[in-house]
Order: sequence, then structure tokens, then C-alpha cells
Amino acid sequence: MKGNHKRVFAVICMFLMLFSMISIMPQKVSAKAVEKRIAVNVKVPDDWKSPCVWAWDDEGNNAFEAWPGGDTDVNPENEGWNYIWIPDWANHVIVNANAGTVQTQELKLEAGKDVWITVKSAEKADVTYDAQTKGKTPEYVEKFTVHAKVDESWKNPCLWAWSAPDGKNAFAQWPGKEMMATESGWFNASAPVWVNSIIVNGNKGEVKTEDLSIDAAEIWVTVDKDGKAEISYKDPDKAATPNITVHVKAPEDWKAPCLWAWSAPDGTNVFSAWPGEPLEEKDGWLVKEIPGWVNSIIVNGNEGSIQTTDLSVETGKDIWVVVKGPEDAAVSYEAPAEEPAAPKADTEAKEPVAETDNTEQSNNTAIYIIIAVAIIVVIAVVAVVANKNAKKNGNK
Repeated sequence: MKGNHKRVFAVICMFLMLFSMISIMPQKVSAKAVEKRIAVNVKVPDDWKSPCVWAWDDEGNNAFEAWPGGDTDVNPENEGWNYIWIPDWANHVIVNANAGTVQTQELKLEAGKDVWITVKSAEKADVTYDAQTKGKTPEYVEKFTVHAKVDESWKNPCLWAWSAPDGKNAFAQWPGKEMMATESGWFNASAPVWVNSIIVNGNKGEVKTEDLSIDAAEIWVTVDKDGKAEISYKDPDKAATPNITVHVKAPEDWKAPCLWAWSAPDGTNVFSAWPGEPLEEKDGWLVKEIPGWVNSIIVNGNEGSIQTTDLSVETGKDIWVVVKGPEDAAVSYEAPAEEPAAPKADTEAKEPVAETDNTEQSNNTAIYIIIAVAIIVVIAVVAVVANKNAKKNGNK
């Protein structure tokens, strides 16, 4: 009998281990963990400087964090053509230039195909999937962004970048890649991640910093008139700004209200994809903590299908927003006085039934079924063992 008890105990332990493994298994796997990419080849008018591409998918997921998107590279084998690699799930693009001040209309792409776009004007762009360039588009290389703020005497800043000590250059010739001006006063350019050394220069390379050793990560370089540089891996304009809290009251028929937030005019988004992140209930308000540099927000509901207009807000201050409709939202910087409660109806109001996530519910149901089956199996095993023991005792 002792041996039988040990076997039954071992079976039970085995199932308990199985349940533990199931409970810690990940429920979701990212579909975009390894991204395939397509080449977007662009030719723009001569007065469109530093062309960029903004890209997104049908659900509003952006390929880049901020407008004007990813900067293109010159195709060395095809004069007049630039290129950029974007995720193959991004099937909407806008080609823009001059720090995003000129742009095409939205262009819908066929999924998964390399594309050639000839921009003739802001209103007209020809899109084709037949190669308009010779040879292969240079391969995709992961990049990081270099931001530089230089003295006003430095004209047309450029980025020179290389790998030390082997001396492999990122750009074909000095002074390197022209940096794109932004309305925030910073100049931007991207460099491949194998780079570990840079020089910021201006006036066709006549003024420059010393050689700067860096990590391959987004970086901000502040340069004085004499070329002395300070390096930061956090945006100096935003690092000193504390977080703020947004308080919201939304209409009852706006289900699962979310907050979308960004910085204008540079277009830096707080959240990666529309409709943003859910607001959470606290002290009678729906709240969300966001960076203090935000100056524009949208409150939305019903999975983003209903929303306020763009709401301009002051930076660095907590915000209270009372939304009565898409075109009716009041913004203040202190908690507004509570409105008197509406009289209660004669009939007792029913509590709303909380919505549940169908996917989570299905996962939980599947786990419960597995547990139930396992328990039945254990009971059956115990019954068989007990029956055998009873027979043995009877034969004695």
C-alpha cells in the first residue's frame, strides 16, 4: 500500500507541475518581433531638401516615432534617387522634405512590395513597382539619430561618422551627411549602428568639433562657436521637465477612454500607436501620467472611433479636461468645481456589466478545461489503484 500511495502522489505532483507550467506560459507573441522590410525609393524635386518618409498601417501604427519620419539615404549608383527601408506592414506613406514643410498626399502601397515613387509636386506623385533604378537597392542597416545644436554662425551643419579603429566611413566623402533643420532648433541626421565616432561640422567642413567617441544610441550634441561639444543621451530640452497628470471626465457612452499625447510641431508621440493608452479611474477622474513636455492631447473612446479635436495645453502643468462631446472639451489647470448631481430616477439604475476581453476569456476557459480534464484523470488513476488494492486484500 505504501508503494501505491507513492505512485499516486507522484502522479498528482506531475499534474501540479503541468498546471504551473501552463500558468506561466506567455499568452501573446508579438507578430512584429522580427520585421520584414521593403525598399521605398524616392525621387523628389530639386528644391525638396533632405527627403524623409512617414509610414503607417491601416490601424494607425506608425513606423517612426516622430514626424517627419525616417530620413532617406542617397543611392550612390542612381543619381537623383534616395531610398529608405520600412517595415513591410506599413502600407501608407507620405514623402516629405525641408523639415516636413513640403509633402505629398497620403500614398497607399501594395503590401510587401518594393516601390519607386517619383514626386513631381506636392499634389502629384507617381507610384510604381517596376524598378526605376539600376542594380539592387543598398541593404538595410539599422540606424540611430544624431541631434546637433550648433552656433548660428555654423551654416548647413553636416555629420561625419565612422568606426574606430578600422576607419570605416559611414558616408562617401567629407563633410558627410547634411543634417536636417527642425523647428525646435536641433539639426538631425542618422548613422548606422556600427558607428562609434562622429564629427559635427559646418560651413562646408571649415568649422568642426573634435573627434567624438559615442555609443550607438540616439544622441544630442550641443556645440558652441569654437566647436566644443557636450554629449547627452537624453533630450536636454525634455530631461528637466517633470511628468504631469492628465485628469479626464468623458461621456458615459465613450467606452474604454484613451489618451493620445504628443509634442507639436516636432510630432514626438508619447505612445507608439493610436489610440494611445487607457485612462485609469482615480478619485472620480480618469487619469494618466505623461511627460511634462507634452503640449497637445486628444481624448478618445470606443477604440479611437470617437475623439476630441486636438487640444493644445501648457507644458509642465497638471491638466483637467471635461469632455461633453467631440467638439466640446474644456481644459483647465486646476480641478474644476463639481457640478450638482442629477436627480435620481424613480427606477433603480442597473449597474453596468463590465466588458471583458474575449481573447483573455477564451484563454481562461481553455485553462479551466485542461485543469478539469487533469483532475478527472487523477481521480481515475486513484480509483484504479484503490480497486486493485481492494482486490488484493480480498484475495488474501
